[in-house]
Amino acid sequence: MKKSVIFGAATVACLSAGAAAAGTLDDVKARGKLNCGVTTGVVGFSAPNAEGVWEGFDVDVCRAVAAAVLGDSTAVEFVPTTPKTRFTALSAGEIDMLSRVTTWTLSRDADLKFTFVGVNYYDGQGFMVPKELGVSSAKELDGATVCIQTGTTTELNLADFFRSNNISYEPVPIETVAEAQQQYLAGSCDVFTTDASQLASTRATFETPGDHTILGDIISKEPLGPTVRHGDDEWADVVRWSYNTLVAAEELGITSANIATLAGEKTDNPEINRLLGHEGSMGEMLGLDADWAVRIISAVGNYGESFERHLGGQSAIGLARGLNALWTEGGLQYSPPVR
Repeated sequence: MKKSVIFGAATVACLSAGAAAAGTLDDVKARGKLNCGVTTGVVGFSAPNAEGVWEGFDVDVCRAVAAAVLGDSTAVEFVPTTPKTRFTALSAGEIDMLSRVTTWTLSRDADLKFTFVGVNYYDGQGFMVPKELGVSSAKELDGATVCIQTGTTTELNLADFFRSNNISYEPVPIETVAEAQQQYLAGSCDVFTTDASQLASTRATFETPGDHTILGDIISKEPLGPTVRHGDDEWADVVRWSYNTLVAAEELGITSANIATLAGEKTDNPEINRLLGHEGSMGEMLGLDADWAVRIISAVGNYGESFERHLGGQSAIGLARGLNALWTEGGLQYSPPVR
């Protein structure tokens, strides 16, 4: 999601420049561990399971980077962050990257000085209401109380929507998704609004999810993706191509099931050969070894496998791929060429 307003752009820029100057790739290698900023808990994207192990669609991006750089997808320290603390933590160097449903915007690029390395989930802001409210459109929410996460652009989108439709609402400020769920189920607000995927994730945890409706209204564009600091292009390339590898693998038909076979011998496909280190020097260009992509796919599979496991048909959330299908299937997911 969205934008923190707790600190000034000059402060963020200063912190970003200082933290990036050290060379994050070298820091991570020397430390032997990746510090990755995630949510405080959004099921399907980043949340600890019953055994306390972090898992989710965004978690897989962290694990992909750790596999590429350190040879161990478990060598990750997951740092929970809220919408208010996530950018401070990244700017100050407390984390090496952010992978936690964060929207790519112009101000975050140019003002807060962050680099978004890709879009791993195309989303939009929606609304969830109890079925008993009898509402079928967000335009029928005049006078409603709305649970809204503070420190996010969700607040701005919400204000714009209600103002443009000449209706009113009463905000109920909350800090985390867990707090939003608690307040919403307690009846402290009529509506919960955030990215539609997070609404589906939240509803899936309810005792009676069928009692709640996610309205069809989508009022914003929310391209969500992993983020690093400005000023460290070498590190940005590593994170960018770790993510691109997940998409490229699905495009090329490489899976966690066949990666061992494909990694063992050269194929007839030049792009597969380059990605898996049989040809060229892609790893060397990134400051990594030749098997960096093999380790990523072995650890987390390809983009489609990760999506299905955490968000799609194999999960409790059951989201359709939609815009997040491959470009060959009518979606927007598309990896630049590996060459």
